[in-house]
This record gives sequence, structure tokens and C-alpha cells, in this order.
Amino acid sequence: MGLPGVAYWCGLADAAWTAIGLAIGTYLNWLLVSKRLRRYSIAAGNAITIPEFFSNRFREKKKVIMTLSSLFILVFFAVYTGSCFVTVGKLFNQLFGFDYHTMMLIGAVFVLAYTFLGGFLAESTTDFVQGILMIFALVFVLAVGTTAAGGVHAVIDNAKNIPGFFTFFGIAQPVVNAEGVQQVSSGVAQFREAGSYGFLTIVSTLAWGLGYFGMPQVLLRFMGIRSTQELTKSRRIAMVWVIISLTAAVLIGLIGRALFPDALLTSYASENIFILISQTLMHPLIAGLMMAGILAATMSSADSYLLIASSAFSRNIYQSIRKEEATDKQVMTMSRIALFVVAAVGIIIAWDSNSIIFKVVSFAWAGFGATFGPIMLFSLFWKRTNQAGAIAGMLGGASMVFIWKLLVRPLGGVWDMYELLPAFIVSCILIVVFSLSTAKPSEEIQREFEAVKAMND
Repeated sequence: MGLPGVAYWCGLADAAWTAIGLAIGTYLNWLLVSKRLRRYSIAAGNAITIPEFFSNRFREKKKVIMTLSSLFILVFFAVYTGSCFVTVGKLFNQLFGFDYHTMMLIGAVFVLAYTFLGGFLAESTTDFVQGILMIFALVFVLAVGTTAAGGVHAVIDNAKNIPGFFTFFGIAQPVVNAEGVQQVSSGVAQFREAGSYGFLTIVSTLAWGLGYFGMPQVLLRFMGIRSTQELTKSRRIAMVWVIISLTAAVLIGLIGRALFPDALLTSYASENIFILISQTLMHPLIAGLMMAGILAATMSSADSYLLIASSAFSRNIYQSIRKEEATDKQVMTMSRIALFVVAAVGIIIAWDSNSIIFKVVSFAWAGFGATFGPIMLFSLFWKRTNQAGAIAGMLGGASMVFIWKLLVRPLGGVWDMYELLPAFIVSCILIVVFSLSTAKPSEEIQREFEAVKAMND
């Protein structure tokens, strides 16, 4: 819902460069990280969570990295979970006029229930089925919408008539009032002159791809794959899925503006364009299947976030730090408590019915990308990386996300860039500086690094 909404509201550039960045990031993550992380996670004590991998990688005794990374996972996954709950509330509010808050709560309870009961295997299996449904829904809505709009040429002609809407180097600027509602004159939605979309903005938007290097829900798949021999096939499947789904999502937004130019007049309402196309142009039964695609996207994301966050707390904080002798039953109990807590925080974040899904997701994405992305890459590919560098990199990256988002970006101008890029750079610099200015890793750590590096493909 987020990416089509961006394309509907301000045109091609912002959505397309985001999609291109994500596609490049997907490919590089599978190419560079997947195989090395799979092997290194086994060598590092057969780690099964990201905090555990980092802690074992640097042979921690006081578990500082484990604690920090677990806490960051809890914080940013709570934000991510909130974005999923917003989606559910918007979906049923738009479809049936049901109260946003009631439906958001029901959706949260449902996702919580099946994650609570199923665990990793259930989550992985349902993700596969939901992924198939998602890509079918995107492609089908794209085809139906294009036909209803009069074909590809009609969609392009309409987009070209809006200043800055159909270009990679400009951006459409809706004319809005004080409440953020786009103005309409004689049935035509009003736009100002096209805004600039320069090189710095493009680089900033492409930086979405950097986020993949730090996404726990993606990295855990690499750690859990049966064999590294399957990774080439997996990478190809991932790229086909990503290219089709991202392309369809961007184009749906452009088609939506041609079909319903004045139907969605706020930035947060624009995220309902997928729903509006399905609801208006399709038989109710088919439209229901399309809506199931949105639910599939929501649930496949939310269950991953809840499961990883709860395991980070129960295994990496409760068991590894607080109570090493804890039984499996006690760990499971703490995991379920963490599930409830993260879900509750997500509900609080999602309570504002005017929340923009894309913005909520972008902040959490930046948080993970800057906190874990640089240290993951340095841990896998630079032998000199040590514990001090890892701690400095994570703290600096996470802090810069908040600082840039809340204090620097509002200044506008050259400072108005996606917070992931400056935070990622700061984290990399801190890792290098602190690693070089403190003691080298032990011989044991260096031997392990070389052993993993030397493994044959």
C-alpha cells in the first residue's frame, strides 16, 4: 500500500528510485552476505539469532553487543509492527467503513494469535503462501487497472500532463490546504510546478537498498537455509519476485492517478489506491482475493517482526544474560510475554488513523539498516573489526537515524535526505575508527575469520 501511495501522490521519481534501490540491495545482499553469513553463523557457535551471531563473532564475555542489538531489535520491530497494524485498520475502514481503531485491534490480535501458536516453521510456511498471493494480487490489479484506464499510452499521457509526475528527475507537488488536503478545481486535482529531484536526492532514495544488509527478518533466512548450494537458486527467485512486485506497485500508483485523479486527496489517503482500484473495477469475489493480498503482506511481515523480537528478548536477554539455566518452558514463557509487549507498543504507534504507512516503514527500515547493516558487512568481510568498533557502529548508526530524522532533515535543502544514508556512513566511519584505535581481535577470532573466508563454494 505504501509504494503505490507514493506514486499516486507525487509521481514516478520517488517511488521508482526507491524501488530501484531496493532491487539493487536485494541482489547485493543475496550475492555478498547470504553465503558468508550462513557459514559464519555455524562457525560462530551455530548462532540462530542476529544478536547471538554478533556476540559469538566477537567472543563476548559481558554480552554488551548482544544486549544492545536485542534492544534495538525490540525498538525498531515495534515500529515495524505498528505499520502493519495501520495497514489492517486502513484496509477495513476503506472497504466497509468499519471503525479504524476497532479493525486495527482485531488485526493485531489475529496476527498475535497465530504467531503465538506457530513459531518459526509456521511463520516461514505462511510467508511462502502469502508471498504467492501478494504477487498475484499486484499483477492482477496492474492488468485490470491498465485496461480500465484505456491502456498504457493513456496512462502515460495522463501522467505527462501533471507537472513532474512522469519523470525520474522531478517530482509532482500537489496543491494542498492547511490540513494537507489537495485542492480540486472543476473536477481537476491541482498541482504546482514540478519540484526538483537532483543527484543528492536520487542517491538518498537509492539508499533504501542499504537497509537490506541490516534486516533481521532477511538475515535470519540466510542463517536458516538448509545448504549454501541452494543460495544461487534462491537469489534468482528473490530477484524475480522483487522486480515484478516493485514494478507493479509503482505502476499501480500511476494508473490510479489516471483512473481516480481526485478521489484520494491526502498523502495518507493515497495509500488506499490499491484498495480503490480493486473495489471499483472488480467483482466483489475477485476484489476480496485482492484484499487478501494486502492481508497476506501485512501478516507475513508482522509475524516475522513479532517472532524475531520475542526471540531476541527471550533467548538473548533473558536466557543468555539474566538466567542462563532457564528451562525451555521458561524461555517460551518469556518469549510470549515479549510478543504481547511488542504488539502492544505497535498498537500504540498505529493508533493515529492518519499515519502514513510508507513513512513509518521508512523510519524502521533506516533504523535497522544503519544499526546492523554496516557491522554485518564489516563482521563478515573485515578481519580487523573488533568489539569496540561493533559497539560504536551500532550506537552511532541508531543514534544518527533519530538525530537526522528529528533534528537535521527538517532543516530542508541539502539536509532533506533519507536518514538511512548519513546514518549508514556514520556507522561505517565509527566502526573503522574504533577498531583501528583499539586492540586487534584475538588470534582465535582471526583464525575463525580466515577459516570461514577459505571455505570452498
